[in-house]
Amino acid sequence: MAGIKYEITEELAILSESSRGWTKELNMVSWNDREPKFDIREWSPEHERMGKGVTLSKEEAKLLRDILNKMDI
Repeated sequence: MAGIKYEITEELAILSESSRGWTKELNMVSWNDREPKFDIREWSPEHERMGKGVTLSKEEAKLLRDILNKMDI
């Protein structure tokens, strides 16, 4: 992504892998030198390319965790 600086500060989990080798991951990512946030998105094997994803603050991640814990899945 041109003009956007990112750094994966912590790799937390690989959620799945596609047939083309891309992985859907949960990471802590710092965007444009800001504080790292929880980030879920697909990454190419060497993390040089990425797909669309969702970024969550700590508070949003806690709320999502609580909602998922209440669900019967």
